[in-house]
Amino acid sequence: MTSASAPPTTMLVPDFPFSYDDWLRHPAGLGTLPAHRAGTPVAVVGGGMAGMTAAYELMRLGLRPVVYEAEQVGGRMRSLPFPEAPGCVAEMGAMRFPLSARALFHYVDLLGLSTRPFPNPLAPTTPSTLIDLGGERHSARMVEQLPDVFQEVAVAWEKALQERAELATMRDAVQRRDVDILKQIWNRLVREFDDQSFYGFLATSSTFQSFRHREIFGQVGFGSGGWDTDFPNSLLEILRVVYTEADDNQVSIDGGSQRVPLGLWEHSPDALAHWPTGTSLASLHGGRTRPAAAAVARDGDRFVVTDADGDREGFAAVVYTPHVWTLLNRVACDPALLTAPLWTAVERTHYMGASKLFVLTDRPFWHDLDPLTGRPAMSMTLTDRMPRGVYLFDDGPDRPGVMCLSYTWNDDSAKISTLSTARRLEVLLERLAEIYPDVDIRSHIVGDPITITWENEPHFMGAFKSNLPGHYRYQRRLFTQFVQRDLAAHQRGFFLCGDDVSWTAGFAEGAVTTALNAVWAVLDHLGGATHPDNPGPGDLFDALAPVELPYDG
Repeated sequence: MTSASAPPTTMLVPDFPFSYDDWLRHPAGLGTLPAHRAGTPVAVVGGGMAGMTAAYELMRLGLRPVVYEAEQVGGRMRSLPFPEAPGCVAEMGAMRFPLSARALFHYVDLLGLSTRPFPNPLAPTTPSTLIDLGGERHSARMVEQLPDVFQEVAVAWEKALQERAELATMRDAVQRRDVDILKQIWNRLVREFDDQSFYGFLATSSTFQSFRHREIFGQVGFGSGGWDTDFPNSLLEILRVVYTEADDNQVSIDGGSQRVPLGLWEHSPDALAHWPTGTSLASLHGGRTRPAAAAVARDGDRFVVTDADGDREGFAAVVYTPHVWTLLNRVACDPALLTAPLWTAVERTHYMGASKLFVLTDRPFWHDLDPLTGRPAMSMTLTDRMPRGVYLFDDGPDRPGVMCLSYTWNDDSAKISTLSTARRLEVLLERLAEIYPDVDIRSHIVGDPITITWENEPHFMGAFKSNLPGHYRYQRRLFTQFVQRDLAAHQRGFFLCGDDVSWTAGFAEGAVTTALNAVWAVLDHLGGATHPDNPGPGDLFDALAPVELPYDG
């Protein structure tokens, strides 16, 4: 059991266990640049969480970040207000954040944003959870209230992780930031499990020999819900999430997650090199980002970015934050900017599809009690029917409510991706009527639904990366690209970052930490340095570098 005085768990990813939160909060700052570099323009392509993090910190170092954005600041941290109740938002992308995401929460705290527990299934603050599987329904507040088979599944999962993946030791090492133990165990597990799918791990574990148990685990899972859409993916993707408690203790951001990147856009730092007090990213840009980047090329010792309006500007370095697939079809990228192995890694990147549909309701009617059972009219719902996950949000009985009527992944997302918004709503209401036959959801809906399918979004083409078995080598190439000392001069200065470059795609923490890698890289590229008492990720790269698996043999 963790003691009350133990340090909080962080998303200290074992592939590269650098303490980004410590680097951020150190009084020495992230580094300094030569005086002649003050005000040097650096292009930041993409205005999502990675782009805003990189731009904000580059500005603090005294550089002039120039942000190119195709749509709106926020990226997949996209919070859309309902026209009928602008104070209520639909979280189209990121909506729940683990408290272990300490680098992200550095900025959440900096901006003074408040949070609240996210209503995940069976979470302590979730009023009730209903599990609908195979036409049978079970309502509970905690897993112990479910039928024995669900508890058997929970125990089987815990035992499989303990017996085959050293869960207790790894979680303890993450909490204590014991880099030696993390690297020793993780490097062995990478070699053992790189070729293993998540489902393969379950099917070959002695605790999961029953197909029924594997099926229930896939549908229900634990933490944030079912895992079956991850079954084809690399087991390593799952272990990183489990070790760092990224799937537990999650919160939402009051007013919407987009407030974080928008806040960094508007925020004026207390300590700035070169720029006058009161400077913000917004003020440096005259209140508007540049249009989408259409092309990136090298011109001698500088880079030239061409935007969607045809305007060209030169830069000393480029930080590229969108999904790497956009380099294949959305942005004309000079092929020489990446090595051939890196282009292969870009091509092999695998993205998860995802769809959501939100509606506004006149009030949080789901709290109404059934006079016969005494249970709430509706609960947070996990189901094997098309909605898959139903989430309920409210600010009290006298305010409108928000329902995420469906949150689906991969094949489940594909089932509705070709449907119109109106037809999606009809199908989902039909399926939910089978689960809640006595609840008239439609009568409470106000206005039109808000929906998204991320694989259909042209500038994203997916919700987030999730590696398939055997993809570790590709991910290593993408993640380590920020360390460029061994590259030819003409391949230096163009830096990839974003959550798909990170080891924890789908989490805003990965966007933040890889953006910080890029900040260090720009600092190094332009002749700057970190303080000796606060080395950055590139300074410690040799000691922390991800294990390199053999390519031949």
